[in-house]
Amino acid sequence: MEMRPRFSGGNTHTGQHRVRNVAEYKQTVFMPEQRERHTRTATKSATKSATKSAAASKRSTSSRTKGPEEAARRACRGLSRLIGHEAEGVSAVRRAEEGWRVHVDVLEVPRIPDTTSLLATYEVELDGKGELTQYRRIRRYRRGASDD
Repeated sequence: MEMRPRFSGGNTHTGQHRVRNVAEYKQTVFMPEQRERHTRTATKSATKSATKSAAASKRSTSSRTKGPEEAARRACRGLSRLIGHEAEGVSAVRRAEEGWRVHVDVLEVPRIPDTTSLLATYEVELDGKGELTQYRRIRRYRRGASDD
């Protein structure tokens, strides 16, 4: 008779023992080569996440916004945090006196069918460091409506 570990309700009279947590269960069930492979995979993913966080902190400490792509990305993120709606896209990016001016399109009222959803265009101003300084809604329209 094979003795398999159980998570709860272990019966000591039948020779089965109780496993306290998932990690302990994996240690008792995995074969040595599976355990080694599982450990390598976990180490790789931890290394990748550490590299990504280091790159993100390096980006955030830069003193100036590097170009229109970075300005658009920061404008979308900042506006989404403030108004609580996800950005659909960017329709314009241009240099301003001391930073960037970005037009961000946002889905404000989702409807079914999708062509009746309401979108809005916001003008977002960023300073030289890429921080959002102000925004305003400049247009509200139905999806699929053409510009006049």
